[in-house]
Amino acid sequence: MPLTREQIVKRAAQELQDGYYVNLGIGIPTLVANAIPEGVEVILQSENGILGLGPFPAEDQVDADLINAGKQTVSVLAGAAFFSSADSFAMIRAGKIDLSILGAMQVSETGDIANWMIPGAMVKGMGGAMDLVAGAKRLVVTMEHVSKKGERKLLKACTLPLTGVGCVNRIITDYAVLDVTPQGLKLVELAPSVTVEQVRELTEATLLVEGVVPEMAL
Repeated sequence: MPLTREQIVKRAAQELQDGYYVNLGIGIPTLVANAIPEGVEVILQSENGILGLGPFPAEDQVDADLINAGKQTVSVLAGAAFFSSADSFAMIRAGKIDLSILGAMQVSETGDIANWMIPGAMVKGMGGAMDLVAGAKRLVVTMEHVSKKGERKLLKACTLPLTGVGCVNRIITDYAVLDVTPQGLKLVELAPSVTVEQVRELTEATLLVEGVVPEMAL
């Protein structure tokens, strides 16, 4: 069976390393703030001007004035800093973000990402995604492997407007973990009970399989 959203988040949290400055995108990535592994200290950044985000607050701790870039209420840790969006984007553009975890509608086999709009649909705008895909040292995408209509989202070439070109390093889906390589998407891990054949069937992009693919540790 494919992973639940909570399991995707748990696997994505394993990408965090002690001392990292991390930006979490809207959707599944924001939930990683609640799943940071014990003993790992990371500093979460929000492009609207916060450094030191904490987990999502309990209902009785919500401060309506304290929000992230996705307009969700958040908490902050001791020592957190607040600053202008100009300073926040200066951090991103200067390459100070070690890891960005973003959602996506499509990813190509060469690491292109489309995650900001569907033509004809109303969208709020690009947000910080274009800066993050260009400025972060490492980019991990979390997403469902196929759309709600069953359409494949890991493609030879994206059909939606691109956010960035050749910028994705790793993709974590409800079926697998895949790395972007010059030869295609390398299958790194499989979700429990998922087979290589299932992933191959659901992936349009070139899929590279080397030896026995291990199961995700969740």
